[in-house]
Amino acid sequence: MELHDAIRRRAMVRSFEGRPVPPGVLDRLLDDAQRAPSAGNTRGTAWLVLEGPDETARYWDAATTASWRARSSRYPGLHRAPVVALSLAWPAAYVARYGASDKEASGLGSGPEAWPVPYWFGDAAFATLLLLLGATAEGLGAAFLGAFRQEADVLRALGVPEGWRLFGAVLLGYPDGQDHRSASLDRPAPAGHAIHRGRWQGG
Repeated sequence: MELHDAIRRRAMVRSFEGRPVPPGVLDRLLDDAQRAPSAGNTRGTAWLVLEGPDETARYWDAATTASWRARSSRYPGLHRAPVVALSLAWPAAYVARYGASDKEASGLGSGPEAWPVPYWFGDAAFATLLLLLGATAEGLGAAFLGAFRQEADVLRALGVPEGWRLFGAVLLGYPDGQDHRSASLDRPAPAGHAIHRGRWQGG
């Protein structure tokens, strides 16, 4: 599939078959995701990949509550995704990199609090988007789940070393054809134009 087509066909899938993703396909997607831009070539991001119901259950048990799982109409379809790939970032790697001699003029080497825009989340987002687009190109479905709560619980349950941050989780698998579209898609487009040339135009 051409990149242009993958960009336009990409959509969040919220209901999956339990059919496994072929290992070769998953390896290729993860390899491509590691080719994302990295600020200062820091490479302070990583993937923690859970495959199959025994492994993915550890994510769901830590990231959600029993009461949410019981009342959510979307949970059964999400839970069937055979792969959960956690997008992780290591802030300390960026602080160290930007404290090096070729970057020290940035003033970002003193600690995470010095960063007005944390590059580690930007790099994790770049890698995540490559994984989402790659899944579309491979004929798979994918969904991104933000780390809104229970971040510490998820990292602890999966043995992630201290200091890493969870950017979010990507569910991968084959769509089951059920329509669980987001209500957000019904929101009207914002007024005005999203592209401005030369200077900001309009309100």
